[in-house]
Amino acid sequence: DKVCKEYRTMGKDDFRALTLIMNSKKFSNATFEEVSHLVREIVSLAETCCTDDADPSCYDAGSSALSAKSCDPNSPFPRHAGVDACCAHTGLERKLCMAALQHSPREIPRYAEPDGDELCANFAKDPKDFADRFLYEYASNYGQAPLPVLLGSARSFLSMVSTCCISPAPTTCFLKEKLERKTLSLLTLLSNRGCSRFAAYGKDKMKFSYLTMFAQKIPSASFEEIFPLAEDAAEAFAQCCDSMAEDCMHKKLSEHTAKVCSALSAKDERFADCCKGKNVMQNYFCISALQPAKPPQLPELQQPTNEHLCSENGALHSDRYAFELARRHPNVPDALFGKLYDATENVMRECCAAKDSSACLNGKVKAEGSHRGAAPDARPPTSRLQEKVKQSERGASPERLAELAERRADFASACCPANAPPVYCAQQVRRVPSEPRQAHEPGPFPRLCINAWALGLSSRSAPRWGRRATTAPACCSRGGYAEGRGAGGAGTGARSNKDLGSTPALGGALGAQIPRLGSQSLDVEALSV
Repeated sequence: DKVCKEYRTMGKDDFRALTLIMNSKKFSNATFEEVSHLVREIVSLAETCCTDDADPSCYDAGSSALSAKSCDPNSPFPRHAGVDACCAHTGLERKLCMAALQHSPREIPRYAEPDGDELCANFAKDPKDFADRFLYEYASNYGQAPLPVLLGSARSFLSMVSTCCISPAPTTCFLKEKLERKTLSLLTLLSNRGCSRFAAYGKDKMKFSYLTMFAQKIPSASFEEIFPLAEDAAEAFAQCCDSMAEDCMHKKLSEHTAKVCSALSAKDERFADCCKGKNVMQNYFCISALQPAKPPQLPELQQPTNEHLCSENGALHSDRYAFELARRHPNVPDALFGKLYDATENVMRECCAAKDSSACLNGKVKAEGSHRGAAPDARPPTSRLQEKVKQSERGASPERLAELAERRADFASACCPANAPPVYCAQQVRRVPSEPRQAHEPGPFPRLCINAWALGLSSRSAPRWGRRATTAPACCSRGGYAEGRGAGGAGTGARSNKDLGSTPALGGALGAQIPRLGSQSLDVEALSV
């Protein structure tokens, strides 16, 4: 009933376009051909079974045939490791199992927008195929952005292409359109990044992440000033990442930016400079791209007592300690603070419920390692890293040492910068070869990042020392997502309330029934550059 209601309301072309977007989001690692096969089957099923005279069993029989086809080893549909387990079931249980399958979303978008000449050449060959391929690429790369933002962005991009490729001055047209789309481009990039982190962290850990991030960027601010801002940021993504309201993300991020600017501009010139602009999304992006500040002279950090941790406000005491830790150590990456959050949560959950909470907490306390103030080393980063590996892998062959050094360099390049992708780095923690360590040490991941900082790797200047080094430091550092060519690919803009252009194929692919950013619920004037 739900499928047929959407099909009748939207019409075949718009239903097909939305099905393509949703399955490109769902199967982000599938090929265009695999997704297209699935979309054709779904649309054909709706077209056959959603007519007034269709047999009542039509859709159930058709969807059963579709799930059976998915179980064929030669199935043309997207591949997934869970298919075999689903195929062990039958009937409704198999269909529900199949419907739940999806790929992990791409944490770092790889889409690069071609130049205007290439766009227009591809558009001229087949406008419908051009639109389909763009929707697939765009939705699979920015699938964590809220659906209304994604739809508005796609509509705006296709509108630009259909307008500029028939313009007498396409180069000028593209330049003008890209400037007009700058705000929604940033909205797409930032919401995709924020919702990706929210999906990995959840609301509480997202708040913790913002708390430590603000503490590193503006250590002169107090906990009382920063904590409400961290709560507000987490609440914005909690409300809007799954929202179907067209203006939710733009509205909430604008309100959050205004609160940050009001609270912190007077305390730091860099924040004040970011808040001077009239474009709120650019202000938010500017703040998110700020590098950590130099730590001020602060008294010795006092750890919270056992009584504090297990009190009614234990979580608040833990957050305050993390805030104080972050403002004293500006280059510690978010991934490492994430491990601190997880460890603290586990210890408090276990010990505060124990009969003797103090004894439990004391038993969990580990001696702190000292990793401070290493003098700068003038040798190349690869040589220094190889020596570190050699010290921990005594007796290994030169080839083995070189392999381990490269693997750890790749890991450090991708996961030590502050905006490292959380899911990817959590997976890599388990893959990095372990190192001999003392009982009190937390394991290879924190040690590797500590070594990386000592060797000179940071989000500000990352040596090119691994396979990912040419891209990961630039893309994973704060604000890096929007610096590459992909920023253009995410382009969206104030023209989204226009039709897709005079080309029927494009107009049919994304018609007026598809949700879009328009004058109904979004102040388009506020989005102009």
